[in-house]
Amino acid sequence: MNRNYKWLWFSLIVLCAGWASFSAVAHGVDDSTRQFLQTSEGVAFLPFMYIGAKHMVTGYDHLLFLVGVLFFLYRSKDVLIYVSFFTLGHSVTLISGVWNDIQVNAYLIDAIIGLSIVYKGFDNLGGFKRLFGFEPSTKAAVLIFGLFHGFGLATKLQEFEFAREGLLANLIAFNLGVELGQIFALTFVLIVLSIWRRHASFLRFSTVSNTCLMCAGLMLTMFQFTGYLIL
Repeated sequence: MNRNYKWLWFSLIVLCAGWASFSAVAHGVDDSTRQFLQTSEGVAFLPFMYIGAKHMVTGYDHLLFLVGVLFFLYRSKDVLIYVSFFTLGHSVTLISGVWNDIQVNAYLIDAIIGLSIVYKGFDNLGGFKRLFGFEPSTKAAVLIFGLFHGFGLATKLQEFEFAREGLLANLIAFNLGVELGQIFALTFVLIVLSIWRRHASFLRFSTVSNTCLMCAGLMLTMFQFTGYLIL
């Protein structure tokens, strides 16, 4: 690797790590959404759907994981299968977590979500094959981590005390919004990846990209775990 590539590696990793730590502080529910959720009563299908879509579009942790999942998927069929596994996982725990009031520490869940990003970047680099001589089932991993991502969404909603009246309908609306936001974000991601794959730089810098993905996930994990220990 020549000198320029080494500097590119270093610059991208530092940039990614700094962005992850800044984003971890900024991520959360904005004031207007918080006010609405605190005063909401009864069924509010469209507002909850909008909030779900906005949360997914701005949910960098969920999107980073999905970028890792989609990075080496070239066929539309494979994209649909893996996204469906992720959707199934987070839909189950999102709705059941809030509906059944399953209390999970938000910092620990978000730390696991960060580890899911590390996992996918490591998997894309062929780390399991090289170190352990086998590759875990990617479909199973996406489904399992989808469950944790769903609990991450649930913990955000559980910060507010919702009335039981209309709760299930609002949860379904929120989850539907999450799916719509996910479709919107992934459409953009797939367009960028499809264009990039036409150039030789895609494979040339795939190692750098997935290393940066791992660094971002590791920073998110460390930030959340620190929050768990301190708060």
